[in-house]
Amino acid sequence: MTAIDLPQETARLLAQLGVDKAAFSNGARLVRTPITGQTIGRVADADARQTAAAIDAAHAAYLSWRLVPAPRRGELVRLFGDELRAHKAELGRLVSLEVGKIASEGLGEVQEMIDICDFALGLSRQLYGLTIATERAQHRMMETWHPLGVVGIVSAFNFPVAVWAWNAALALVCGNAIVWKPSEKTPLTALATQALFARALAKFGDAPAGLAAVLLGGRDVGHALVDHAKVALVSATGSTAMGRAVGPRVAQRFGRVLLELGGNNAAIVCPSADLDLAVRGLAFAAMGTAGQRCTTLRRLFVHSSVYDALIGRLKQAYLSVGIGDPLVPGTLVGPLIDKAAFDAMQAALAQAATLGGKATGGARVTDGFAADAFYVRPALVEMPDQTGPVLEETFAPILYAMRYDDLGDAIAKHNAVAQGLSSSIFTNDLREAELFLSARGSDCGIANVNIGPSGAEIGGAFGGEKETGGGRESGSDSWRAYMRRATNTINYGRTLPLAQGVKFDIG
Repeated sequence: MTAIDLPQETARLLAQLGVDKAAFSNGARLVRTPITGQTIGRVADADARQTAAAIDAAHAAYLSWRLVPAPRRGELVRLFGDELRAHKAELGRLVSLEVGKIASEGLGEVQEMIDICDFALGLSRQLYGLTIATERAQHRMMETWHPLGVVGIVSAFNFPVAVWAWNAALALVCGNAIVWKPSEKTPLTALATQALFARALAKFGDAPAGLAAVLLGGRDVGHALVDHAKVALVSATGSTAMGRAVGPRVAQRFGRVLLELGGNNAAIVCPSADLDLAVRGLAFAAMGTAGQRCTTLRRLFVHSSVYDALIGRLKQAYLSVGIGDPLVPGTLVGPLIDKAAFDAMQAALAQAATLGGKATGGARVTDGFAADAFYVRPALVEMPDQTGPVLEETFAPILYAMRYDDLGDAIAKHNAVAQGLSSSIFTNDLREAELFLSARGSDCGIANVNIGPSGAEIGGAFGGEKETGGGRESGSDSWRAYMRRATNTINYGRTLPLAQGVKFDIG
């Protein structure tokens, strides 16, 4: 058990990050830390009037922000990145306190925010359209990209600030205003991030009021954001069930959605794989963040020729990995977010056992921990086949391992789940690697070779297919989701030829 007074430590960090004490101490919604289960804050939910006012203010801000040159908009994001650099330690530690991430992962999340700010700054001078070949003489055809409007961001607890930054940095340089509804489980990191952004706004000097807002609350606030006609794009990260609710509501008013939903991610280990490398990659992918990443490794297909050797080594890792207070150096696995996550894990393990699954680990670790904190030993479950809970995403550290003999069969089983987020193959056979990356291979939005499926750099587009939602965030050309495209044709001649050879002569 930590000797640190966590409520006092939280208050200290929030004060250093510029959050008014009243914002985290006077509300009716309790905020708890999964490290001990203690209450570390009390926040107030936004009501209907406040929600509508924030969206209206954001829309008014957008109307002027869209006229600011994109490189100038990039300067605001650069200033925000500077604030993050200056306060990385404090914000990273607050992430650890509110989510239960180990120290390096808390800091790593803030580094992701810094990285996307750098990316967006460069992007502000690269919002390119195409010049398109036209069939008509003395004509030019091109595409241009314009700001979209208000971007509503709904984020999940497991990456409480990084995923917001992926959206916010790009949305801002693209000329949009942003309204953020964070997870009700992690409002304090949202308040801290907004305070740092306010500092950047003050240094920038002439940004319109209402450009960025945070709305704390539960489903009612989320519904109001999703349903508002002035929210041009809703970017929502969370469960598939959440996506099924959000998608139709936005579609009903012909708004846009960017969905980042579930992931039942898998890896294949081939006979030629470097097992030293595979064990390291698989262990982090399956156990990192206590299995609470959307890219967490949840299914493992191992060739029969290396199955015993690999699984034996993984079992040793599962039994020896450091579990405990995430603020203590040497800890690799911190707590689950809450009791509901623990209960879901135990239910999945029980179901797997009825189907012949044999588990290593999986039990709650209670020695030295508070009664309201839920620490578990990660579970490695050897399954006879892919069935039952293996086909579902359980947001906890459970890895289901299965044998295979034919790579084609392994790929078919790999793809035989509803989600399609992240995947990987461990092999030193070029043909196997290329097959996995081909149209006949992984059906996921992310497909890796000789690294695990968990984690992603901001330079690549992040997202997946099927019930993962189809959205793409962060790098590559993901910026296009935050803009609207116009096709333009300019006639610089004195005649009016029509496309496709159509003749329309009025004399």
